Amino acid sequence: MQINYCFFIYLPKFAVKVQRIKRMNLKFEKKRILFALFFPALFIILLWLVLLVEKSLGADWSRLGIFPGRINGLWGIFTSPFIHADARHLFSNSVPLLVLSWCLFYFYRDLGYGVYPILWILSGFFTWVFGRDSWHIGASGLIYSLTFFLFFSGIFRRYIPLMAVSLMVVFLYGSTVWNMFPIAEIVDPSVSWEGHLAGAVSGLLCALIFKKQGPQNPPEPEEEEEEGEETAGEFEQ
Repeated sequence: MQINYCFFIYLPKFAVKVQRIKRMNLKFEKKRILFALFFPALFIILLWLVLLVEKSLGADWSRLGIFPGRINGLWGIFTSPFIHADARHLFSNSVPLLVLSWCLFYFYRDLGYGVYPILWILSGFFTWVFGRDSWHIGASGLIYSLTFFLFFSGIFRRYIPLMAVSLMVVFLYGSTVWNMFPIAEIVDPSVSWEGHLAGAVSGLLCALIFKKQGPQNPPEPEEEEEEGEETAGEFEQ
């Protein structure tokens, strides 16, 4: 029996190439992670700068929020997520906003940058439509829209990695669902449960509208195997 010594010559070279490919993939994933984190981190820094300027000037920018039913309250659709009552309010929004925004831009990278402004505008608009007569400020409506979009997008796509993201979202922020009902106003009158509900509705709508776009569950290869078995059976007959 002859031994092909070329195998022993090229095997180490092949192994080195495989290692290089793995390193390249690892570097690419690290870049994706950092790139997905860039915009959320920048946005949160901007929110803190806005709060710092407001408090240093001794100003009250709550009128940049949303006032439902008023024309002058429409501008708040675009500006209200930048305005927070105090540092405690902003801190409670910063972590979930960072985590959820990163999940959107990392797992839905081809869709995230288009969906984000739609979630922003829709959640603000619905707050303006059915919110109570008061100034609604803060990014919590956007947080709820991200939460519900990520949860239902994974469910609608039936794609295991995205369903895992849905379960993670439920585990981290599932308890916040109670803050989107009128009972939240009884516990804390300053809570805008209408803004939370508006965000939830916006996230669900966007998950429905964009369920055919972005990452999808890959088709199962069983059909091809079945066809192969059928053709083989025909030849046997």
